[in-house]
Amino acid sequence: MKKLLFALFLGALSLNVSAQDYLPTEADLNQFLNSKLYVVLETNPIAAYNFKIQEAVKETWDLTDYEFISFKQFEEMYNDPDKSFLMMTQVLFENDKTKVRYNFLNLFIGKKGIEDFNDLPDVASIPLSYTEVDEEFWVYKIESLVRFLQNHIMNMKNDPSIIKKNIFQHYNDNMKDIKQKTLYLIKDEVSPKINTEAKLKKIYPYKFKFVTREEIEDAINKRDPNVVYLHKVGPQGTRLRARCYKIIIGAKDANFYYFDYHWVERTKNFDGILEKDFKKLARGRNSIF
Repeated sequence: MKKLLFALFLGALSLNVSAQDYLPTEADLNQFLNSKLYVVLETNPIAAYNFKIQEAVKETWDLTDYEFISFKQFEEMYNDPDKSFLMMTQVLFENDKTKVRYNFLNLFIGKKGIEDFNDLPDVASIPLSYTEVDEEFWVYKIESLVRFLQNHIMNMKNDPSIIKKNIFQHYNDNMKDIKQKTLYLIKDEVSPKINTEAKLKKIYPYKFKFVTREEIEDAINKRDPNVVYLHKVGPQGTRLRARCYKIIIGAKDANFYYFDYHWVERTKNFDGILEKDFKKLARGRNSIF
């Protein structure tokens, strides 16, 4: 399972088919940084994703030149190594008996000689949602997630050693800084056992606030340096057995401060952040390593 989690950041994902092990090289990163980025829009012209991804890229992207294209145009371009691509993909992990498909936000580099775009090198990626989950639960965070991918590319470029080691340890080193920030939480993403201020304060004595999705989006747009927020990727009632990923992200810096996951089942575990997560946050270390 650790191998699967490692794949979430470093490119072990394929479009619509399966997850395969791939680590970007320094040459891949140089190719990406010398390319033009093509942002692939969804085929549904009124998808909220299309509006949000265009806003996010226009507002934040400064690593390379960019252009917005259709999926049909992407199919004609992906063999060109002078081009790179930002796009939402559907991912199915190999050997995953649940057969769950996820939406991921991926950065690919073009490659000559491949017949299937599923074989494109993936230099960075981040989970958005289960495919069955409505956009309203995740699309408002797109600007922050685009900034994370951009930062992640530069982190790997500036320190290639993090490509080879456990990337989660690199980002979870930020966990201690959560205590100086206000953690924004959506009440229905916090276990009912602790989703009141009184209950949560007993195990997490630092600053937090129950907010709306609109308030999180506002903090992201304002790049509030005092706010971190929960990015939860879970089934939202669409499945009886599934994983729930819990990622805490800075509203200003788009850094990751925490990453973990657990299994959600009908009579076991809540689809959201749990009591044990807050205990780890209060201690300032993550016990999954």
